[in-house]
Order: sequence, then structure tokens, then C-alpha cells
Amino acid sequence: MWQDAFSKYTGENLNADLNGEIYDLKSLDGLRLYLDHVHIKNCLLRPYFEQKNQYPLVDSRELLPSFEVDLYEYKQLPGFSMVALERPLNFFQEIFQFDILHSPTLLDDSTTDKACPLIDSILRTNVETFESRLPKRSHENFKSEYGNLDISSIENYGKTLPHLLEIERAHVMAQDNSGKFYLSGIFGSFPSDLDTELKRFGIKIGKFKPGDNLLYEYNRLFVYTFLMELHGFPIVSERRTSSALFARRLFRMGEKFMVRVLGQSDRTITSLFSHRKAKNYPRVEKIALVQVSRDNKEAIAGLKKGGFFVDEKKRVVILKVKYRQHKFNMENVREDRALSVYKQEIIHPITGECSYNFNVIKDASSMTILLNDIVRGEYNGDIVYKRNELIQDTDTHEKRLKFLFAWLSKHQRRIIGYSDEFYSSVVKVLDSYLLAPDNYEPFNELSDLYQEVWSKYSFIQQARKLKTLEDLKERKYRGKTISYLEMLKTMTEILNDLKFEIVNYFDKLVETTLNIGDRVLNDSYLRRNYVSKPDEDLTNYGLKVKKLYGRLVVIMDEFRSIRKSRSLYEEGASISGLV
Repeated sequence: MWQDAFSKYTGENLNADLNGEIYDLKSLDGLRLYLDHVHIKNCLLRPYFEQKNQYPLVDSRELLPSFEVDLYEYKQLPGFSMVALERPLNFFQEIFQFDILHSPTLLDDSTTDKACPLIDSILRTNVETFESRLPKRSHENFKSEYGNLDISSIENYGKTLPHLLEIERAHVMAQDNSGKFYLSGIFGSFPSDLDTELKRFGIKIGKFKPGDNLLYEYNRLFVYTFLMELHGFPIVSERRTSSALFARRLFRMGEKFMVRVLGQSDRTITSLFSHRKAKNYPRVEKIALVQVSRDNKEAIAGLKKGGFFVDEKKRVVILKVKYRQHKFNMENVREDRALSVYKQEIIHPITGECSYNFNVIKDASSMTILLNDIVRGEYNGDIVYKRNELIQDTDTHEKRLKFLFAWLSKHQRRIIGYSDEFYSSVVKVLDSYLLAPDNYEPFNELSDLYQEVWSKYSFIQQARKLKTLEDLKERKYRGKTISYLEMLKTMTEILNDLKFEIVNYFDKLVETTLNIGDRVLNDSYLRRNYVSKPDEDLTNYGLKVKKLYGRLVVIMDEFRSIRKSRSLYEEGASISGLV
């Protein structure tokens, strides 16, 4: 049961609250560990066991970027937001609004006698402040239960948490005079200047230009999505949006902090926090109850042996995922990749032990098995199609195609970047469905949907080739460093193939191709040692390099010519009302 959670870690009676004294509650890392255990126990495990057959487990796929929009809000589940600052509060100087609570430990040592009227006054004022923000129905119970309790004490946080979950806005933690964290505020509102942040970020990465309305309209959703994903969220509720932007602001200010939020729709505890190794953005971690795929037999055996299952029959585990953030790179074919998984932990529900030995969400073999189930119509699960339609099974071709489109959109970065072996498996499965003669008739009736899927598939196929070009630009090919001659030879071969297909489909890929080609053509070493030298000063190797460089120049000119012709055609078609 949920009451047993982390009992061996704390060394307490099973039904007792977590004892803060065994944690380092004077550091942000120690507080984060303590809160991990309290929040997992009370906000994930408790509702799971109380609603065992109805609790909506998180699909492990949902923890892979890019994050999907949640279409349901489970109002019966807990949700909260909070901020912890590794310093004492300076109430007037703080950049957000909240109702302050006081810790008796903030008083001078001479006034710490528990009988001191001042102490009693502080405790009573804290309770009255807390009570004023609770729903009316909870006032009497709260006052009778906590009337004489120091609700600011971190050791009592687990007891007061159920009532904190009733308060819509955020709660606050900070350090007292001794450096120990305490509950220092409730009913907090995180500032969210979304418009300014969005425009500033868009200009910084070159997607917006001041005063250019068309460019802003065209790229706004991309910039918005990328900015939110950097901080661990899709474009969702105000609670998570404001938490992400507040964490961004605190990070820029150089604060040592943690912002944490649990959404009632995503059922996931998300933490954003400062870290000495985090240079550009706050670190992102997520914790959720997920179900291990039944096909992941090796992991299931190990998890069972180690006692890591919360519910062995349903293969439920506590999964923590840590993410790595990526700066925007216009030359990267996966330019929309803001976040990637760099570590996953399974947390033992009794001991609190963390194991890194199990791959639950990045298992390539299970991805191809799932894809195979989709095209066969044998997959029963949820996915969101185009941000507004929930597809719950694959029993018709229409649902299969919609599911495929959403699945390919979700995983296109991984398909582009994973190994050749994985990619060939994906191609085999997709071709067996999309090119099957028996499916021509139903696909003809669903031609628009079929073309959507095929367009997404074609983008991935072409982007795979561009991924190779990105590696070649650095003189890397299939994991090995190669010579300039080999680099130019392979690059011109790939580009020669691409020019007959890529320009007909995806402007974004054309721009990436031109950026990569120009970067190679402007390579100072290449130009200085081969291109600028007279032929008589070059070896046979150098002459070959110079010849291939010239061939690359011609191919780049051909790309630009075709792109220009296409732009003129589209402009003329638009004027005449054809597009």
C-alpha cells in the first residue's frame, strides 16, 4: 500500500510520515530528494492505490519529447505548483505574490521557549493565513487538526500536503536563519510574461524579425512549442506555462531554486531547478507512474527480481526521467529538438533506491513492435492526432493512418537519428502497410489522410540523408573520421540524388541542405590548401579534392536555381488564385 512507500529508506513505522531529519534539508539537492519521496507517496502512489482500477497510468511514450498535448483533466487527481529558494525570503523584494508564513526559528534564540506568547502568535497567524485560502468545507477540520501545529516546519509538510493540494495556487519554501528549509508561503502566483519571452526568444534564434508580421505568424507556433519544450512541457495549462517561464526568469537572475509542478492532466511531477553545470537553461526532471511494456521481457525480469514494481501484476513502476536541453540550431535537420532523454531511473517504492539499469522508454525494439501492432490494427492505446483528436485504437484504416501520422510526428527525431538497423526495421514495417496492393482501395477513399502520412514518411526519409550530410560536414561518416576527398565524394553523391526529390517537397530541408553545403564550401582549410592553389602546385590527391569542390559548387547552384523557380511558380499561382 502507499503508506509503506520508502519505509526502509526512512527507517520509520510504516504508517508514519516521512521524517525530515534524515535528509539534508539545508541544501536544494537534499530538499529535492525529500520532496521526491513525499510527493511520490502522497500525489502518485496514494491516488493509484485508492483508485487502483481507474487510475490513468502514464504511457512511457508520453515522457519522450516532443511532449503531447493533454486532452483530459483528471479533476479527482492531485495537482500543485511550488517554488523553493535556497536563501531566506526578502518579502518586499520578491518578484512574485504570495501569502507569507513565518517559522518560529526565525526569532532570536532568546525567544525560542515554546511557551513564549510570540511563538504562539506566529503559529496561530500561520494557521489563520492557511485556513483563509482553503475551501470553506475544510476550515473546521483543518483548524481542529492543525490549530497547535507548526505548519511551517518541513517535518510537518507531509501532514499538511493534502490541504496544500486544495489550494489552487503555488506554495513556497525558503531557508530560515539556520539554513533549513521551511514552508514559507502559500497562494503564490508565478509571473508569466509570455508575450515578451516568446518574442525575445524568437528574435534570438532568428525565427522572428521586429515588425515582420508574416514571419511572426509563420513561425510563432514553432517558437512557442520549442520554448515550452526546453522547459519540459507542451503548450498547455496556465499552471505549467507560468511555472516554466518563472523558472526561466529565476535561472536568468542567478537564483538557486527549484520549481515543481504536478498537472492533473499529465499526472507527472515535473521539476525545473538550477544546477552548477546548467549553463543555459534550468534542468528538467519528470517523475510518473508508468507501465512497462510486456514486450520488454528483460527489464520485467530484472524489475521483478529487484522488487521495483509498485504493482507487479500491472507492471507499474516509479520512473524518473532526466533530460538534456539543446540550443536551437538552424543547420540541424532536427531543428525542433529542444530536449532529449539522457538518463532514466526506476525508483524502488520501499527503499528509495534508484536503478539506472533498465531501459523503459527508449527501447528501439519495443518501438518497432508497437509500430508493427499499429499497422496490423492490433494496437489498443491512445494518441493525439493534430493536437485536438484522441485516437484510442487502430481497428480501421482511418484510425490507423491517423495513429501513424501522430506516431511518426512524435518520433520523427528518433527515427531520423537512430541506427541504420532500427531505421531499416521502421521502413520495412511502413512499406509493408503503405505500399500493400490490398490497401490501394481503402487508401484511395482516404487519399488526403494517406498523403499526410506519406508526406511525413517522405520527410523522414529525406531528413535521414541530411543527417548524413550533417555528419559529413564534420568529416564523420558511419562513426569514423574521413578525409576531405572522401567527404566531398560522398557528399556530392548524396546531394546529386537529393536534388531530384527534396526540392519538390520540403522548403525547410532545402534550406538546411544549402546551409550545410555553404558551410563546406566556406571551409577555410579546404579553400586555402586546395581551392586557391594553382593546379600545378597540387598533388593528384589535391587535384581530385579541387575537382570535387567544383562539382559541389555546381550542385549548390542547381539547388538554388530550382528553389528560385519553385518560389516564382508558387508566387504566380498564389496571385492567380490557384494556391
